[in-house]
Amino acid sequence: MNADGRGAVETGVARLCAAPALAGSGRVGLVGNHTTVLPDLRPAAPALAAAGLRLTALFGPEHGVDGSGQADEGGDAERATGLPVYDTYGCDGERLDKLLADSGVDVLVYDLQDVGARFYTYVWTMFDLMVSAARTGVRFVVADRPNPLGGTVSEGPLLEPAWASFVGRVPIPVRYGLTTGELARYFNAEAVPRQAGAPVELSVIEAAGWRRAMDAGATGLPWIAPSPNMPTPATAAVYPGTCLFEGTNLSEGRGTTQPFEIVGAPYVDARFAPSLAELALPGVHFRDLRFVPTFHKHAGRPLRGVQLHVTDRAAFRPVRTAVAMLATLRALYPDDFAWHTAKGAHVIDLLWGSDRLRRTIDAGADPLPLCEPPAPPGTWAGADVLLYS
Repeated sequence: MNADGRGAVETGVARLCAAPALAGSGRVGLVGNHTTVLPDLRPAAPALAAAGLRLTALFGPEHGVDGSGQADEGGDAERATGLPVYDTYGCDGERLDKLLADSGVDVLVYDLQDVGARFYTYVWTMFDLMVSAARTGVRFVVADRPNPLGGTVSEGPLLEPAWASFVGRVPIPVRYGLTTGELARYFNAEAVPRQAGAPVELSVIEAAGWRRAMDAGATGLPWIAPSPNMPTPATAAVYPGTCLFEGTNLSEGRGTTQPFEIVGAPYVDARFAPSLAELALPGVHFRDLRFVPTFHKHAGRPLRGVQLHVTDRAAFRPVRTAVAMLATLRALYPDDFAWHTAKGAHVIDLLWGSDRLRRTIDAGADPLPLCEPPAPPGTWAGADVLLYS
């Protein structure tokens, strides 16, 4: 332990930098972005190359290799390393197979900071690349990192296959309680063979020193915002719940300095915060506030809503909290609250993984039973995929 009582964790990419043979031999493509750094904040790509890894290509997820793209954006070519960059965002199936083949790599090393929520797209970039790697004979290595929400709690139902999308490809809970390495092991056992015909040749370089009870603040690792609207660990703590507001006509705080920690709309009034306080939801306090987003929903308009102040991380349940907020909004503002649609689909259904939440709230029924997870992480996923105690 460090002097301040926090745990010292060595990430998978740090271990790989110290022992490049962990990735095997051949031409290596690094799936990463600006979060792909060593614990001392040195970018991993040049460090891995200097350590002897035959790095020949970079692969970027949503937001790009440099992390500057907003939601639903890829990125521009990275020039600092001189390596070719392949933008994977919006690319799957045969297009992704061709991209891998064109790159000429023999192995993919994946290292992206996850946030522990099903609708965060980095894990689906991993899944899609695992499927393509299995089809094209490319080995897959996950340089593991801690789950910033810890690994003891799951929340929300499994995604139903009819609602599969890039915010959820495979039936896993909303908050899944696994690291990306453990999730990759689960995908390889359950889902990759169904799509590729066989599992990918997978190895996971574990994050030494991580324990399931550790959240982001306990690891001793620096936090780098993995995307423009995920600035702090506090954002990540509420995100598995308040991201659901993307499926409504409320602002989820994009265009402010506290995205996902605040929500609001032009029609919200002084009743909202007291109504939420009456629910006595564990580990959170709701503060009435007014704000004006600079972009995205209701840009430039004065809004009223609440800020979520998490008072007890262990007791706080972000999914259950957000669902209670949605039901309260529907009850308080039945003529104003609405579900957001895009391309003919209810966005909330894609985020939730089925239409059950929307239909339950619209019917005025209690939606909180829907928040129950299938089981703790080691049970719903199968204990054999777990790497940490």
